Amino acid sequence: MENFDFPYIHRDISWLSFNHRVLQEAMDPNVPLLERIKFLAIYSSNLDEFFRVRVGQLRSLAKMGKKAKKELEFDPKNVLKKVIKTVNKQAEIFSRIFSEEIVPQLAKYHIHLLRMEDINDEQKRFVEDYFQDQMLPFVQPVLLVKNRVKPFLNNAALYLTLLMVEKGGDEKNPAYAIAKIPSDHLPRFLELPPSESGRRELIILDDVVRHNAQYLFPGYEIRASYSIKLSRDAELYIEDEFSGDLIQKIKESLSKRVVGTASRLVYDRKMPEELLHFLMETFELEKQDLLPEGRYHNNFDFFQFPDFGLGHLKNNPLPSLPYPVLEEAPDLFEALKGGEYLLHFPYHSYESVVRLFEVAAADLHVTHIKIVQYRVARRSRIMEALMKAAAAGKRVSVFVEVKARFDEEANLRWAEKLEKAGVQVHYSFPGVKVHAKIGLIIREEQGHVQFYSYLSTGNFHEETVKVYSDFGFFTTKPYLTNEVARVFSYLETVQRQEEPFEFMLVGQYNLRETLEALIDNEISNAKAGKPASIILKLNSLQDPKMIQKLYAASQAGVTVKLIIRGICSLVTEERGWSENIQVISIVDRFLEHARVFLFHNDGDEKIYLASADWMVRNLSHRVETAFPLLNPDHRNEMKELLYIQFKDNVKARNINHSQTNPYLRKSSALNIRAQVETYYYLKRKLEEAKLENQNESAV
Repeated sequence: MENFDFPYIHRDISWLSFNHRVLQEAMDPNVPLLERIKFLAIYSSNLDEFFRVRVGQLRSLAKMGKKAKKELEFDPKNVLKKVIKTVNKQAEIFSRIFSEEIVPQLAKYHIHLLRMEDINDEQKRFVEDYFQDQMLPFVQPVLLVKNRVKPFLNNAALYLTLLMVEKGGDEKNPAYAIAKIPSDHLPRFLELPPSESGRRELIILDDVVRHNAQYLFPGYEIRASYSIKLSRDAELYIEDEFSGDLIQKIKESLSKRVVGTASRLVYDRKMPEELLHFLMETFELEKQDLLPEGRYHNNFDFFQFPDFGLGHLKNNPLPSLPYPVLEEAPDLFEALKGGEYLLHFPYHSYESVVRLFEVAAADLHVTHIKIVQYRVARRSRIMEALMKAAAAGKRVSVFVEVKARFDEEANLRWAEKLEKAGVQVHYSFPGVKVHAKIGLIIREEQGHVQFYSYLSTGNFHEETVKVYSDFGFFTTKPYLTNEVARVFSYLETVQRQEEPFEFMLVGQYNLRETLEALIDNEISNAKAGKPASIILKLNSLQDPKMIQKLYAASQAGVTVKLIIRGICSLVTEERGWSENIQVISIVDRFLEHARVFLFHNDGDEKIYLASADWMVRNLSHRVETAFPLLNPDHRNEMKELLYIQFKDNVKARNINHSQTNPYLRKSSALNIRAQVETYYYLKRKLEEAKLENQNESAV
């Protein structure tokens, strides 16, 4: 695929393989029914963003022709062609799953998705009244006139295209129109008055518009209707330059995002060719911009599918576990002092992290609070605490990354709110994204200054932490807190620190170089006949140099075991390259977001937790942080959790040469589902700690 002299899969092709793993969850009959519907929504949401960003970029590169092919390591036209072919295949699978599996299964539980021809007179009156009372102001009907009327289609909005004939007119002279399906204002699934007791009956908003379209164009007779959706290129093309007002550039690009160039037109595959060609001319689309689907689009609206209180059709709840030593400590700073604490989200409650900032905001001895915000929850107790701290006279410093894709606008809003509250806000600097997940609190204690640090693999985001699997780490040990303080000094002054980092790996400093040296060390040990192994847990592996290093390690006899959730450009099962490399991927109820690097190091293992994936952007163009686990208990715990993941025989897939994602059904009488096992592993540890405390109290 790529113009490399070693096996390599283009990131976009590999990403489609990841999204297929999401679709597999919707296909799996062992997944509870409402969870299968949720995975249809996740798949669709992922794909929509992929087209808005990645496919839009590929189209732009393809239009550059030979120039792009010469300057890039791949042919964008070939990649684009393979992307469209793969997506079309997956679209057929999606439609089959929904119509042949999901809909019949819903009917077994007396949940019925009806069309207009299925409903009774009472329901029909309900639908017509609903349209007149709730929908009419939003449908925006437009009669299309060739070369004269070309309405603007909002990005990712749903529309109904109508094939009509003027009353008394010639059937051979059709007219065309569009009407908006207002799913951005109203629920996509409308619950109907039940036709009989015990039935739950729904109709999709699209069909409500179909039925009532006759009222929108009274001078015409409607012959057929077909839904469409246009996705627009949403990438922010911001030059990596080192001058100019970057914040202003972000704001200007955001204003253009909604009117970006078309990256795909999704349409009902039953649409007549004549109407499709008319739409292509009207909206200036090319054949490569077209993607046929079924009767309904924007399937990410399945997130809104009503559950009717049927909890047994969902995953069994795994309520977050408390972390009493921090959550219940009468004096949080006293509890933290001198110790280190490793938490696992969403298995552990996030309350300890939120409490840290709330307590710091109110504490009279805290003088400074510093934090990096990459993605921020719409309602954030942490942000509120920071504003209260500033109001109380503390020096609060927040680095806001305004280039966090699709969160730029929200981050700018929060930044402006923070500034008004007296917080010192530092913004992105051009050319580099800040992706580190760190916080620092400075407190005056008995005549000296004490640092309290929090480091994580995930964002300070109180909502996503409920479904993202991440690690959080509290420490007051100077070996880490001093280096965290130096990272903040760099972010606040944009002045490179000359003193090397001894413990942390920091992007723009020593991250890539140290990782390469650690791999080289394993290669040397293997060649010397010593045990050598590497275990990596990542979201994405795409960096060509690092992949070359891993191939070299495999060739030298190093055992390489990888857990990769998303993109994996490394090719497994490739003779002469990757015989000693195993790659698995786990897709389950929680999004695997944590990064772990483990190197055998001749028995003196090095274990890092990190914010960074192994992509070019992370290792070369971002400020990332990785921090070592030195506490023996934490190291053993991390290895045990990695061991559980590699034993998964329920949700783990083999990332094989052909990218077909076969499940790893290992020969074992016991089903091991890593995320559930992780939860109960941590729950047992909590119960053991409680019992130990009770015994100590009794003594």
